[in-house]
Amino acid sequence: MNTPSVFFRGINWQAVGFQALGSVFDRVFRAVFPIDQGIPAQTQGRTPEIGRSEGRVGRISLVGAGPGAADLLTLRAVSRLQEADVVFYDRLVDAEVLDLARPDAERVFVGKHVGAHAWPQDRINGVIVAEALKGRHVVRLKSGDPGIFGRATEELDAARSAGIPVDMVPGVTAASAAGSALGRSLTERGAANVLVLATGTGCADDPTPDSTRLSGPGTTTALYMAVRQADRIAANWMRQGLPATTRVDVAVDVSKPSERHLETTVDTLVADLAGHGATGCAILLVTWPMPVEATGNSGQQSKRERPDTGSGLRKASREIA
Repeated sequence: MNTPSVFFRGINWQAVGFQALGSVFDRVFRAVFPIDQGIPAQTQGRTPEIGRSEGRVGRISLVGAGPGAADLLTLRAVSRLQEADVVFYDRLVDAEVLDLARPDAERVFVGKHVGAHAWPQDRINGVIVAEALKGRHVVRLKSGDPGIFGRATEELDAARSAGIPVDMVPGVTAASAAGSALGRSLTERGAANVLVLATGTGCADDPTPDSTRLSGPGTTTALYMAVRQADRIAANWMRQGLPATTRVDVAVDVSKPSERHLETTVDTLVADLAGHGATGCAILLVTWPMPVEATGNSGQQSKRERPDTGSGLRKASREIA
């Protein structure tokens, strides 16, 4: 009888830098699928090519690739990659993640840049549906979590309109990965009990969304795709009453070898982003603490209950080993 590890056959764990990961998957799958109960059909030998029988419709899986590092994928994401006949992947998906797909799976780049869409969304919707109608298992591999600024709704609607089974696999979103990399919690009792995920860049009909409208005392705001709009965003925050000296954490290329962190303040955000070449794939994190009276703490304020009035970019461009 084959062992559960054959479900991941074809992955060169050493080549992708996870020599021990294969044995980890073995242990997990032995626990989930005890040997004496038999092995699920899809784990015996090569994973069957779903929907390849004559006249049978395939399926589409929208899979979160996480922020970059392959070892941040979920087990279910790896499973879908091993089942896929074709993988349509985004610009920000790391090569190590693609290496986890079945070796004979077709890989198609459908990346987009801000303002330059070689693959507009309608074209992506059409091609993933067309491939699934051929009876293939299509994986649409998206950086981060597909349901957070990933335009998943359009792809879900396209699949359902065509009568194609579709599922979504969550991924680690960049805000969570940034908080972990910085060693900070995105929420904190007595300081920030609301977490806001917002985008600085909108669609053609709304290119400059009101990204800060939900920011206020007691919130942490995580801004995606916001570097190019930093001047507008900083001005809005100060107009809403956020002290100009409040700390802003900028996490660039989270979980990738090029990861770095910038620590700045609201009033120096634009200059520091430009001065340190922070562009594109960056998350901005700002915590607007609750007023002291709202915390019910009549004693001394904690560090988190006061806006950080420190020395601007004192930890700027700190490299992550």
